[in-house]
Amino acid sequence: MLYWFFVKGFGSIARHRLGPSVEGLDNIPRKGGAIIAANHLAVIDDALIPITCPRMVHFMGKAEYFEGKGIKGRFKKWWFTSVGVFPVDRSGGNKSLGALEHAREIIEEGHLFGIHIEGTRSPDGRLYKGHTGVARLALETGCPIVPTAIIGSRELQEPGTVIPKKGKTQVLYGKPIEVTKKAAEDITHDDLRSLTDQVTVAIGAMSGQEYVDEYAQKVKEQLKAQ
Repeated sequence: MLYWFFVKGFGSIARHRLGPSVEGLDNIPRKGGAIIAANHLAVIDDALIPITCPRMVHFMGKAEYFEGKGIKGRFKKWWFTSVGVFPVDRSGGNKSLGALEHAREIIEEGHLFGIHIEGTRSPDGRLYKGHTGVARLALETGCPIVPTAIIGSRELQEPGTVIPKKGKTQVLYGKPIEVTKKAAEDITHDDLRSLTDQVTVAIGAMSGQEYVDEYAQKVKEQLKAQ
């Protein structure tokens, strides 16, 4: 209920500010688990999907959002939990796998799970290589993947800015990619890479972004080192 309170209440403010137009709502399954797999250009992307999608979407959020101290820390934890966000430790290993397990449970319970396949925001507006977590979730659950393109958010919220400018954005929900469920032990690296790349190509075709065959986080680290 809090999710819809925030989406309906604050959503009107966000719509006025971000001016989102939406296409492809018919491509979102009306019921059952599915993955909304999107590109990632700005922080406001995580507002554009909830205010344009007719169903509640659960997202992962950085673990740091849930670990703050004092009143501010407790408020942030309550806020993110209330709007369907759960923590993920991005250090990798078993901690990250735990978040994927929680995402799998959400899908199997018949809900929508949203994920940015690049793992982080694009450093320059181009579309970067997708991480295979989205493919593993889809293959283990047999749920469809809805490739989703967000357009214009970077122009309204350039890197380093907090408050976005007023303008226009687009959210395009593409045709679902149907996936056949496989046992975890039967899923190969080729399966994961092939499906992830298929999703990435579909997003790129809608967004018109130039593709970079490199992980965005790696490029960010290189730029930071320079």
